[in-house]
Amino acid sequence: MPKHMPPAHPFDDDKLKEECGVFGVIGVTDAANFVALGLHALQHRGQEAGGIVCHHPDHGFNSARRFGYVRDNFTKQSLMETLPGPLAIGHVRYSTAGSKGQTAIRDVQPFFGEFAMGGAAIAHNGNITNAEALRKELIERGSIFQSTSDSECIIHLMARSLQRTIPERMEDALRRVEGAFSVVAMTRTKLIGVRDPLGVRPLVLGQVADGWVLSSETCALDIIGARFVREVEPGEMVVITDKGVESHYPFRRQKSRFCIFEHVYFSRPDSIIGGKSVYETRRQIGVELAKESHVDADLVCPVPDSGTPAAIGFSQQSGIPYAMGIIRNQYMGRTFIEPTEQIRNMGVRLKLNVNRALIEGKRVILVDDSVVRGTTSRKIKEMILDAGAKEVHFRIASPPTAWPCFYGVDTPQREKLLAATMSEDEMREHLAVDSLKFISLDGLYRAVGETEGRKNDCPQYCDACFSGEYPVVPSDMVEKGFEIKAAE
Repeated sequence: MPKHMPPAHPFDDDKLKEECGVFGVIGVTDAANFVALGLHALQHRGQEAGGIVCHHPDHGFNSARRFGYVRDNFTKQSLMETLPGPLAIGHVRYSTAGSKGQTAIRDVQPFFGEFAMGGAAIAHNGNITNAEALRKELIERGSIFQSTSDSECIIHLMARSLQRTIPERMEDALRRVEGAFSVVAMTRTKLIGVRDPLGVRPLVLGQVADGWVLSSETCALDIIGARFVREVEPGEMVVITDKGVESHYPFRRQKSRFCIFEHVYFSRPDSIIGGKSVYETRRQIGVELAKESHVDADLVCPVPDSGTPAAIGFSQQSGIPYAMGIIRNQYMGRTFIEPTEQIRNMGVRLKLNVNRALIEGKRVILVDDSVVRGTTSRKIKEMILDAGAKEVHFRIASPPTAWPCFYGVDTPQREKLLAATMSEDEMREHLAVDSLKFISLDGLYRAVGETEGRKNDCPQYCDACFSGEYPVVPSDMVEKGFEIKAAE
């Protein structure tokens, strides 16, 4: 692992890692400052690195790419003064493709290219599932790649397009791409946003003063005082200039398959998705979970912070008191130095501590968002028992995660997913808890507003990590031997 990236904490290692966050602004003075604030609000979507590209009519394109948090880099006046102009885009990154665990500055987005009709920069959230095949084809035709990222394929496809304008070249390039993508791009005078035909990854449009904003989530609009206008629709391209917003639909229309895990974990709870509060959806997940899996207990406690809204909903529905039985050390981040094996073995205790006076002698329900490998769940259970709990019951606010994601989430190999190799009862025995229950897939669908649950013949969301039903065949992985679940 490079020196610039400290080791991930064991608690973080047992969570699914979100893909990336994108943000763009046009029509405001010093747009890069707005982008830095937006990226700060989207930091939960990627903590490895961030970048900003801007354009000024007198100074041309400028860029800055840095490792680490936005707050540690893009709040420095000396750096931000090098990024002038009324148009800028940015990206925060967690590597889902390319050199995972070996991040190089060349992999940090946005990517920039010079074309016959001028320069363009792109920032991509998602994952291109045929990137390896495209890369091989492009290299054989003479393309020289500068990074290991799947996103760079888009720039090379644009360079080889015969279309006349950069938006047309982008349309041409993205028609060759499979998988999930929300792209924010810029030319000298245009801000461009595109979502894949299934709308797997989010992208929203906002307005600030006389300018326009594109963002992965609405919470990043709030930080700059922008007004939410609407979501960019699946398969839509918006091209924004000083004359306003143009909308195009370059792809064949398909039924949306938005990532359902955005509701469960990825998006910030203060964001709005599909007109629904993420916080309220997560609270409703807890309500459905309590209806499906009641157990007699004394306390409902969240595993902070992602389990909190669901734990509140579970408590409200069940009538069992809610309590902060586990306290998170908010100052314990990736930058903590773990100098000795003795310290490393403390594991989760560096980040979480049990409220012993509250827990002792109690039957405790722990509510968490998901179980991936199960390593953290076991450690938390041990901490609760060490604090004197009488019983420990786990309630999980998502169905069992049994399949890897290929659309922009860093998921372990399938054999490392606990639910891929064990039944629910076997997982309960493995975790050594008094009971373990996951919300059903139908219950999750009801919580997000689909009152009749999941329509098996036509699912309303991408839920491949739970069902194994992939809306886009991950062709690169299939080529390597990954077996897609057969249709029932």
